[in-house]
Amino acid sequence: MKAVLGLEDGTIISGTGFGAEGEASGEMVVTLLSTGYMEALSDPSVEGQLLMFGYPLVGNYGANKEQLQSTKVHASGTIIRELCQHPKHEPTLAEFFEEQGLIGIEGVDTRMLTIKLREQGVMRAALINGSDDGYKAVTLAQNAPVQEKRELIPQVTCKEPYHIEGKGKKIAVLDLGARKSIFTSLKNRDADIWVYPYGTPSDVILSEKPQALFLTNGPGFPLAAPKAIACVKDIIGTIPVQGICMGTEIIAAALGAEFDKLKLGHRGGSQPVKFADGSVAVTYQGHGYAVNSDSLPEGCTINCVNANDGTVEGFENSDLGITCYQFHPEHDGIYDGAEKPIYDMFIRGIPDA
Repeated sequence: MKAVLGLEDGTIISGTGFGAEGEASGEMVVTLLSTGYMEALSDPSVEGQLLMFGYPLVGNYGANKEQLQSTKVHASGTIIRELCQHPKHEPTLAEFFEEQGLIGIEGVDTRMLTIKLREQGVMRAALINGSDDGYKAVTLAQNAPVQEKRELIPQVTCKEPYHIEGKGKKIAVLDLGARKSIFTSLKNRDADIWVYPYGTPSDVILSEKPQALFLTNGPGFPLAAPKAIACVKDIIGTIPVQGICMGTEIIAAALGAEFDKLKLGHRGGSQPVKFADGSVAVTYQGHGYAVNSDSLPEGCTINCVNANDGTVEGFENSDLGITCYQFHPEHDGIYDGAEKPIYDMFIRGIPDA
């Protein structure tokens, strides 16, 4: 099938389409994962984005729906160098895309595009399957909304509150587009989990008398989620507030912090994080913005930074009971030869009822 990728700077790249015919546009981002493509495609944090894989071969172990991090693929479109045609398991990724009506393109020089994004920054793009009209693809890319103006979290949050019973500490979770593995990590620590959708007022959450509030990952620009910011602003100081990824950014926004857009973003499973004690963990991440360290208010302490670019990877405020990290602790990195149990630290930081 004919396929064409157009970038907002006028770049046109032809390739071979797989999946369904159609069009998709949005911010083009790259993940450097060598495995875990099913998890990456179904991560709600990539809602509204075209996801490019920097690793050259994708689909070599087929499409296992049990590896999905949510009920569907959230990437608007997928860009691949080479799609494996004869994987170890069936169905193939191409068959899965066709079944689900998803759009993908292969035969693209993803190394060239990764270097381009690293030098120029992420940009809008458009993918058309079933056509080679590069001019149309560029026009679609240039007309696509910028990420900072898109309120994406309402599209990926749960629709109604629900309860995951546990015998441990009672934790309210504000679902900003949570990965399945977050709930697995909390359940493994026997937490009593009360999940609330984006837009839930603070008084509704506090009426259940949780011992802590936990904010999940999610897509988009944090300041485009005003309802979450308002909710957290009301709750800070009443119970401990913890967060990861987008949750960290929402907490920072509630404290009045500002954000810097990362040129390439931190995406993939090899992001090095340096902690205050000098130790380093290799972490999984999926975000495009970083908290501006100079904008954090007095009382906040940066507890870790990205070892590559020095951006904030986590901060805390002991007086307010805040602890948060930009990476995904359910993919615990190596820490002095052992796993760094961030979720254990979260649970220990919650006072007993």
